[in-house]
Amino acid sequence: MLDKDNIFFKKKILIYGLGKSGLSAYRFLKKNNKIYLYDDNKIKNQNLEIKKKLIQYQDIIHEKIDCIIISPGIDIKKCKLKNFLKKNLGKIHTDLDIFYYYNKKNKNITITGTNGKSTTVKIIYEVLKCQKIDARLVGNIGNPILSEKKITPKTVFVIEASSYQLEYSKIFKSHLAAILNISPDHLERHGSIRNYIKAKFKLIKTQTKKDFTFLNTNNLFIKRYLSGQRILSKIIKINKTVQSKVLKKIDNSNFLSDGNKENLSFVFEIAKKMKISKNNLFKALQKFNGLDFRQQVIFKSKNLIIINDSKATSFSSTVSILRSITNVYWIVGGQAKKGDKFLLNKSECKNIEAYIFGKNKIFFINKLKKKINYQLFDDLKSSIKKVLIDIKKNNKKQKQHIILFSPAAASFDSFKNFEDRGNYFNHLIKGMLDAE
Repeated sequence: MLDKDNIFFKKKILIYGLGKSGLSAYRFLKKNNKIYLYDDNKIKNQNLEIKKKLIQYQDIIHEKIDCIIISPGIDIKKCKLKNFLKKNLGKIHTDLDIFYYYNKKNKNITITGTNGKSTTVKIIYEVLKCQKIDARLVGNIGNPILSEKKITPKTVFVIEASSYQLEYSKIFKSHLAAILNISPDHLERHGSIRNYIKAKFKLIKTQTKKDFTFLNTNNLFIKRYLSGQRILSKIIKINKTVQSKVLKKIDNSNFLSDGNKENLSFVFEIAKKMKISKNNLFKALQKFNGLDFRQQVIFKSKNLIIINDSKATSFSSTVSILRSITNVYWIVGGQAKKGDKFLLNKSECKNIEAYIFGKNKIFFINKLKKKINYQLFDDLKSSIKKVLIDIKKNNKKQKQHIILFSPAAASFDSFKNFEDRGNYFNHLIKGMLDAE
């Protein structure tokens, strides 16, 4: 029987933002609630049912709304309903809150951090599947969390959670929670690095004594913030690197970069808590193929490797792979992140040539000029053409060349998202290599 105090039952609920998560929340809640739908943008190609539920901006303030479900992409300080939301902050929830209310007894493993979230949750998911566990990959990756069907008491949820989702959530809790790393990101949204860290730490501040927290205590931002916090859960410090003999046993080129080695250290500790057999753990790791546009090798020959790392939207996400490869032709550019810093020193950059493209070249010039040789280009296409010309010139000097497309910036200056950018890069590379 449903709890009479259920905040998501027999209520007037406004769902704000009609992307995947918003529409999944609507489908989940519509049977037992009066639903109103709103989006800042004009809704195109929606069915009649959705259109009937849409509410006009001027009508919202006259309705007595009990609960507001907000999509992560909405900035409550800048959106069209900002004044309404400011007056109703206590009513704001997320799809994570709805999920938790209805699935409290199901174990969930939730991963956040600046870099490596998608790769880490995917690895954990594959490891659990190898152990024959009914695992579901949800959140920022995979299906919206409220779209999952046929859930049993044994179902385990592996959740990728962004700072946006965590910031707006009020009741969501995680049984096993991890903060992989923190570096300045999304500061244009959060306003400061402290607010960003606070949103990430919300994941573990809601845990109980029965829960487990996995933290990279080598990370300066995590270390500093942790010292002043009262954490109830059991903290497992991830401050070790994966031993080379272990990496040899895995024998998977997807785990060569420092970032993915760091991801692995979390996977090993979480696997212990989930009582995964070593045989199943290593079997899953050896089979892991990586994710599209995340340090993805799209071409490999005796003399040339091409890596598509379009997901890299900050310097911190690019640095880990730059540290692990040499003879690099690095294609970089896009919509730069506020407060982003390039932390490699000059000696670490001696085998890197940078090819800066796009409208925000000045930002990248200022960050790289005293450390790396660079060339400037108006667009991605012209930068790739020049890289291939330079590789031909340097064929006698170097045995192997690596083209690294790791923009270290958001894609929205020229593309819909990082997938759109990554697909365009693949298209250009294929065309140019086929033409040679």
